[in-house]
Amino acid sequence: MVKIGCAGVLVEDTFCGPMKELPREGQLLAIEAMPVKAGGCAANVAIDLAKQGLAVDVVGCLGRDPSADVILACLGEHNVGCAQVVRVDRHPTSKTTILLVAGEDRRYIHVFGANRAFTIRHIKRDWLKSLNVFYLGGLCALPGIEMAELQELLEFCRRQKITTVVDVVVPQSWTGIEALKPLLPHIDYFLPNNDEARLITGRTDTLDQLRAFRTAGANTVVITQGKAGAIATKGGEYWQCGVFPITSVDPSGSGDAFSAGIITGILRGLDMPQILRYASALGASATRAIGTTDGVFTAVEAEAFVASRLLPVASGAL
Repeated sequence: MVKIGCAGVLVEDTFCGPMKELPREGQLLAIEAMPVKAGGCAANVAIDLAKQGLAVDVVGCLGRDPSADVILACLGEHNVGCAQVVRVDRHPTSKTTILLVAGEDRRYIHVFGANRAFTIRHIKRDWLKSLNVFYLGGLCALPGIEMAELQELLEFCRRQKITTVVDVVVPQSWTGIEALKPLLPHIDYFLPNNDEARLITGRTDTLDQLRAFRTAGANTVVITQGKAGAIATKGGEYWQCGVFPITSVDPSGSGDAFSAGIITGILRGLDMPQILRYASALGASATRAIGTTDGVFTAVEAEAFVASRLLPVASGAL
């Protein structure tokens, strides 16, 4: 059986809204509900992959508190394996409150919590050997990750023929590509967004960003660009697509759904244009409902959606 491991950021998300505007000072604003759900890159991608009919485990750190129970329950509802999740004493479970205001981008209030405790040592080698794909979500936002230890793990995955997919959460203070250079040759698929690619490479044009990653030794790179779509490179070629038009309620989780689509496409042996279309469909579907995963298509829904709509993919030499 094909098996995927998703490691990295785990968060309890609370969604406030949608609301027409934020309350004024001293004002009480009543809304219909404040749903609490599992979130964070690792949880979101795992749930989205499970919705594609794939077997998935998660590894990450949670506190010993009710918020951890919420996350584990949500993962369990989707049959995501949680035996590798570690509960720590010294940090609470990470939490984010997302404020949804009509016509505006989301606002976040975040407690970093137990994600601070997550290290490469929490990823067991025997568990890795059981995987076909290893995904790490939230690199650069996990302070316990030592780059040298991650490089050794990626080299181990390469020897075991485990495909590696790495997503990043790059802080605005980040400058330069040097810290990532030792890792990039060992990552099979590297998935920044265009803002993160700009911070890492110092380039504003996406083609220039792809060239910079290739020069640094990267293999396949896929850069998401929000409403502008996505662009990917492998070898000396690049592919670029827009987005599927869809009525959006909440864009939370669309990037993680896109990542799940990339992984699904890899496992299905799709070519890059097909991978981009499938990933774009999952990314678009995530915006249909409040929360990071509730709106994400199942495999049957995604296949029907892609088959019924045109999303041109341009290509060229890089």
